[in-house]
Amino acid sequence: MNQLLILTQNQQNKIFHMKENNIPSGSVKPKKRVGRGEGNGHGKTCCRGHKGAGARAGYSLRAGFEGGQMPLFRKLPQRGFNQKRFQTPCAVINVGDLTRLSGDVVNLESLKQAGLIRSNSKQAKLLGEGDVKTAFKIELQKVSGSAKAKIEAAGGTIVEQ
Repeated sequence: MNQLLILTQNQQNKIFHMKENNIPSGSVKPKKRVGRGEGNGHGKTCCRGHKGAGARAGYSLRAGFEGGQMPLFRKLPQRGFNQKRFQTPCAVINVGDLTRLSGDVVNLESLKQAGLIRSNSKQAKLLGEGDVKTAFKIELQKVSGSAKAKIEAAGGTIVEQ
């Protein structure tokens, strides 16, 4: 919101917007008024040309469209491979976060109830960051080597699925 300054009577009660005082001339152009007669050069077809899709309302060009000519991205050969399409997302939990669990069994359902992973997670991996003092029974798909060592040192068991 612009702050307003109301000036004294000798300056004819003009209202200035503080941010608009120091704008250089020519930096703000007036809006192009199309379709208001032929005298300004923007009348009749309103700068859209005669007929064709570009003259119609609601027309927008798709990215890479070259007017019916074979687009460049279709001419070039495909290069490389990306494994992202074939990866299955995996939620990550650290051993130090297991203290927030109420029970001693760690599986997808208990992690979802504790809010450690999202409710739509289908796979989880336990990592070894942090300390664990409780003997947990781990029933997860993936467990890192350091997490496995810390769980077993605390007296817990791991059942990989």
